[in-house]
Amino acid sequence: MKKLLFLLLFPFLGFAQSYSIKGKFIDTTGQALPFSSVFLLKPADSTLVTFSRTAEDGSFSFKNLKKTDYLLKTTYVGLFPYQKLIKFDPNVLDLNVGSVVLKPIQKELMEVVIRTAKAPLEIRGDTIEYDARKFKVPAGSSVEDLLKKLPGIQVDAEGNIKAQGRNVEKLLVDGKRFFGDDPKLATKNLPAEAINKVQVFDQKSDQATLTGVEDGKKEKTINLELKQEFKKGGFGKGTLGAGTEERIMAKANYNKFDAKNQFAIVGFGNNINQTGLNRNDFQDFRGSQSYNWNDNADFGFSNGGWRMFYSDDSDEGMEIPRSWGDGRGFSNNLAGGLNYNYDTKKTKFSSNYFYNQSTLRLNEQVSSQTFLPNTSYFLESLTANKNFTENHRVSLRFEQNLDSLNTLIINVNGRLSNRSQDQTLNEDYSNTENQKFRDRSATNSFTGNTGALTSAAVFRHKFKKKGRNFALSGTYNTNLFEQDGLQLSTLKEFMVPGQSFALQGLNLNINQNAINQNATDEIKSSVLFTEPLNKKIISETFFNISQKTQTIDRDVFSLLDGRQKKTDLSRFFDNGIAFKRLGSGLRYNYKNMNLGLGLAVSSINIKGDAYADQGLSVLSTISKSYSRVLPNLSINAQLPGNGYLFGGFESSFEAPRIKDLQPVIDNSNPLSVFVGKPDLKPTLTNNVNFGVGKFDQVTFINLWSNVYFNTFQNQVVYNLEVKDNLVKTVSPQNVNGGRMGGFNVDFGFPIKKTKVNANIDISGNLNKNIVYINSILNNNISNTLRTGGRLDLTPVDWFSMFNEFSYVFNTAKYSINTAQNQKFNEIRAASNASIQLPKSLFFTSDFIYRKYTNKQLKFSQQVPILNISVYKILGKAKKSELRLTAYDLFKKNLGVNQSAFQNVISNSQTQTLSRYFMLSYTYNMRGVTAKIKKSKWE
Repeated sequence: MKKLLFLLLFPFLGFAQSYSIKGKFIDTTGQALPFSSVFLLKPADSTLVTFSRTAEDGSFSFKNLKKTDYLLKTTYVGLFPYQKLIKFDPNVLDLNVGSVVLKPIQKELMEVVIRTAKAPLEIRGDTIEYDARKFKVPAGSSVEDLLKKLPGIQVDAEGNIKAQGRNVEKLLVDGKRFFGDDPKLATKNLPAEAINKVQVFDQKSDQATLTGVEDGKKEKTINLELKQEFKKGGFGKGTLGAGTEERIMAKANYNKFDAKNQFAIVGFGNNINQTGLNRNDFQDFRGSQSYNWNDNADFGFSNGGWRMFYSDDSDEGMEIPRSWGDGRGFSNNLAGGLNYNYDTKKTKFSSNYFYNQSTLRLNEQVSSQTFLPNTSYFLESLTANKNFTENHRVSLRFEQNLDSLNTLIINVNGRLSNRSQDQTLNEDYSNTENQKFRDRSATNSFTGNTGALTSAAVFRHKFKKKGRNFALSGTYNTNLFEQDGLQLSTLKEFMVPGQSFALQGLNLNINQNAINQNATDEIKSSVLFTEPLNKKIISETFFNISQKTQTIDRDVFSLLDGRQKKTDLSRFFDNGIAFKRLGSGLRYNYKNMNLGLGLAVSSINIKGDAYADQGLSVLSTISKSYSRVLPNLSINAQLPGNGYLFGGFESSFEAPRIKDLQPVIDNSNPLSVFVGKPDLKPTLTNNVNFGVGKFDQVTFINLWSNVYFNTFQNQVVYNLEVKDNLVKTVSPQNVNGGRMGGFNVDFGFPIKKTKVNANIDISGNLNKNIVYINSILNNNISNTLRTGGRLDLTPVDWFSMFNEFSYVFNTAKYSINTAQNQKFNEIRAASNASIQLPKSLFFTSDFIYRKYTNKQLKFSQQVPILNISVYKILGKAKKSELRLTAYDLFKKNLGVNQSAFQNVISNSQTQTLSRYFMLSYTYNMRGVTAKIKKSKWE
């Protein structure tokens, strides 16, 4: 035990030492060299120990150093790099190297100097460039493992990346797109040994790049520069594994790059719940371009309601209730993808195809309490699902610089999906005395498929007058959705003395076949013209227009008495929504300050007809027109010392969802019947946000904070009419008074550069949700406060540990019954450790602890998960890896979720994959050509 404790504490024993090195850099004229990067390296392999930048007088200082030898190094543009071995002298604990003179570089030696003056990291403006070779990771590591070692970069347990305190939104490989813009595809599949440099910088927003009008917004971007030997030929690796409980897995990737071409292939298959590269199967299948593939070709203010207007209009949610997600249940998965990019100065082409399928078995237990004006009841449900999902995705992007003034961009994205589900459901209803008064059993199944295509073309013309631009875009989107479902539900009543929720003879049992066929077509166009009024102010005028049509054919047949069509539940709905927006604004750009002020007039026209069936007479008609004036204010400023300020005010106009407008009754759950409402109005959202941030390139300290507040006018909510027998009718309605606000503060700092880095964050939100229950207003106030922290330990090459902690406190208050107010919380801690042992042997561990409590429901659940693995690198070329892994050693894995919304609080528990052991073999076709530092034992 003492040896193990020493092993863990050994890397930190030198932190309190008082050894220091200082000095000053000047040129041959005696002038100080301010803001130059200074490094202390290990003499053995030139790996980075710590770094700093010189002050305005050229001075530098390193304190609290370990008592050992160092390599002192600095670089300065136009001057010879300086490098000197500093031998440790125990008699001189405060070493002053004095004034060091850097000499100018002669032209004929420039190339030699460039090749030899490679520092561990360089800071140029807002770009930080890391020399990946100076940051050692174990053989066979991925880019994700490398990023964890880089100062100023954090990677959490899910693979999300932060750089300089901000989320990384794009990741490029040699400046090219890699499988779209999903950073995880590159970080998890590319080997660390292939990377020469990692560049972190702020990139202009897509709209600013496209239109040529600077909007002040930046996207944190990482570019991975490949080593020369990996730009020629191919590289990749494959893994096979088998384990207890009949668990198997396989995955492989292959990459081939050159100066103009980039090709990659990835694939995997497993039954260990690793869905892999895709987290959005469900949203993709819904048939609404929920994410628009990040390329909407709409001009104007940042959102302006345009994208929100087209969000989530799928009709699938009206059908069979379902619940599943990544990592829950038991899944068999298969996926593969191809990516090809071609990139020259004039032509950029990127394409990818991705296929995935998953079969998921999911059992979920839910406990909930529903509050009514005068009472409440409890519901215990047990659901068993078997889901199959299959998706084909294709993405193409073509950009051509026709000449110096004209650019053409074309995007085409397509998806084909099919899905099936078999679900059994058992529900038990109890009163406040825990007396059961009803149960319900249901069997639901469906098969369905969708096809979706979105395409956009953008033409931009730059006039010779700087700042004068013209852009024109056209978009065509289409969706086809088909679903055939069977719905069976039976109810049973139990007499409860002194209390009755009896159905009073109503027969709510169903056995029916529901068939949906939906088709959506959308044509859009946008025009933008910018004109410089002077050197600082640019005017921009835009016009957006779109026409969206949707037909919904819903047929419901009763199977209780043959196959009789239920005319009260069947509808054919033909709907059209026209959108227009005309806006103009002024944008001020001067000395890192960008201000925008504008107004837009937006109109929405909704027209729809409902029929009992296609070809029959009209039952009802929707015809509504709405218009609003929408102001927009934005500010984005680059502050001194690499600070950033952003904020603004925005109004957006959102049409009701097609689902809510349909005069259709959905009785999929006969105890909760949904009825659409044709006379809904669009929702007006007013958003105010403000934030500030700063990243210090010398200390690597970053601080980011932001606040936001939204108010809603004509917000669409779902009101409840609950009868004495607890049969609910749910219907949408416009209300005023809802609001949503929140804040976030994130503070990151190194305790010891390149050795120990910490992060502290606190966030919260306050939401007011309004809903009517039996015509009585219920204000649901839900508050969430989250505090968290992170500690990254990378003290030596052979040991690293990454730790996270968070505490989430939730409250829910209900105006209809304040006695039922709730408090519930969640604690989460995670730790990942990696140790290099002698003889190329490695040990890793992942520990996650979660605790959920709700005193009101007397609920408490602890979930400790421990995964450990031991692996060895084999062969002289280090091309092979043999790994033994134990998953969930405590056998405690369980999916848990708590929520409070409107008049319901609930918690759920889901069975999922538990303890098993796996032996895997990995072959790296290139091996590890870079030198791996010997451990202290070798």
